[in-house]
Amino acid sequence: MLKKVEIEAKTLAEAEKKAIQALRIPLNKLKFNIIKEKRGILGIGASTTYDVTPEVNLALEGKSYIEDILKNLGIDAQMEMRTKNDSKEIYYNLYSEENALLIGREGRTLKSLQFLVRNYLNIFTDEYLLVNVDIGNYNDNRQKQLEIMATKTAKEVARTRIEVKLDPMNAYERRIIHSKLAEWRDVYTESIGEGEERSIIIKPTNK
Repeated sequence: MLKKVEIEAKTLAEAEKKAIQALRIPLNKLKFNIIKEKRGILGIGASTTYDVTPEVNLALEGKSYIEDILKNLGIDAQMEMRTKNDSKEIYYNLYSEENALLIGREGRTLKSLQFLVRNYLNIFTDEYLLVNVDIGNYNDNRQKQLEIMATKTAKEVARTRIEVKLDPMNAYERRIIHSKLAEWRDVYTESIGEGEERSIIIKPTNK
């Protein structure tokens, strides 16, 4: 759900200023609907209450944001976009002659791009939004690698009965691990830590 705020003001200009301060969203991306008008005596004490929401399509807004970044970098790219779960999950896949540059070492540039897009879109909504940016199917290949690693580690934990803490991962990568091992009987997964240091521990079911 997009953010929403009620603003009472004497003039539309005053309402616009209050809305920008409250939502921290540019005026050209806000929609104002009048929900109540209070008439004063001889104009004194009159005010209008507005229902203010972002006037954006989150998926298209993210696409435009990515295109602006690529334009500033001087990189031409094709982009595929899809949404799932009532647009609470947004996926972008880019293809360009600069894939290696956009991915970066160990996917760090790609992760930074995804972080920027997610943070930008989060200014418009109060709900959890999953944003995935992929370049040349790097994430698909990364998913296969993570699933292989998760399976191998889980087998080792089940055999030795010793828990294993994996390297820190982003939310998307952690979800891959959790999903891959969700139905295993011999092991289970837990996320620990905060922010960029958040990681997964694979534990034996019964020590």
